[in-house]
Amino acid sequence: MSRNVTVGLDGSPESRAAAEWAAREAKLRGLPLRLVHVWEGGPEPMAQAPLLGAERQQHWSERSETGVPPAEGWGRIPRETAEGLRLRHPGVDVTTEQMTGRPADALAEASKDAALLVLGSRGLSGIGGFLIGSVGMAVIAHTGTPVVLVRAGEQAADEHEKDPTGIPSAATAYRPVVLGLDTSHPDDTVIAFAFEEAARRSTTLRVVHSWNLPPYFAYGLPADPEFNAELSRQDAAELAGALRPWRQKYPDVEVVEESRSGSPANHVTDASREASLVVVGRRVRRSPFGVHIGTVTHAVLHHATAPVAVVAHD
Repeated sequence: MSRNVTVGLDGSPESRAAAEWAAREAKLRGLPLRLVHVWEGGPEPMAQAPLLGAERQQHWSERSETGVPPAEGWGRIPRETAEGLRLRHPGVDVTTEQMTGRPADALAEASKDAALLVLGSRGLSGIGGFLIGSVGMAVIAHTGTPVVLVRAGEQAADEHEKDPTGIPSAATAYRPVVLGLDTSHPDDTVIAFAFEEAARRSTTLRVVHSWNLPPYFAYGLPADPEFNAELSRQDAAELAGALRPWRQKYPDVEVVEESRSGSPANHVTDASREASLVVVGRRVRRSPFGVHIGTVTHAVLHHATAPVAVVAHD
């Protein structure tokens, strides 16, 4: 059984934002929070390689208060982070764990005992979205545990609706959870995760699905409104059918179904602007080589403006 929410921590702003998000999620789930700090020993250039998409040079060049080298004083960041989280999130059991080795391998190993693995990722200045480092991509591709990516600067209020003054507030209701769903291969693991997250937040589940445009769009031929309308009706019926048993299983979760033509990644990304969490799937590939997360999930990871949960499935 999964026993905790685990977060990868390297001292960067994005990993600290991930730790805050993970603490809030641990409280919602009633689970302990584990901070995992990975030391990758080796020559100085290796020690300055990116971890979780963040530059580690400043971190590894730091000295502790006693003046010892980073390799000896590396426990300060997780210790201080844990102390702050305990103060800001009373009731959450926070523990720290230090691991050595390649960060991607260590975090994938740590995720085996977790209900959820949370990682930080830099926001792309000016246009929003994520910049996913090689370690984060490798972890997502090689773990069966759901992984959530959180941007630097993510605040609790960002997950909530605006208050009467027009300002997002942690005192208001949660924004919807958005699920990007492929009705041709709807997977129970992904759908169940999204419904559970919406239920925990007592919020709406917004299910977004897209269907392909008719071939005549590619060739510049005149549109057929009746044919378009029929395609839309068929796709909406498929979406409703895929969700019907889940509506019955989670009667308290309000579900909004959106079936549109066009790019699924674009539609999910657009929906992320008003979401507390975005949920997408990743089909498990058995090959040990390469990073396999799917084109839609890859695009959503890079451009969504809300935290993104990637759920592996067969």
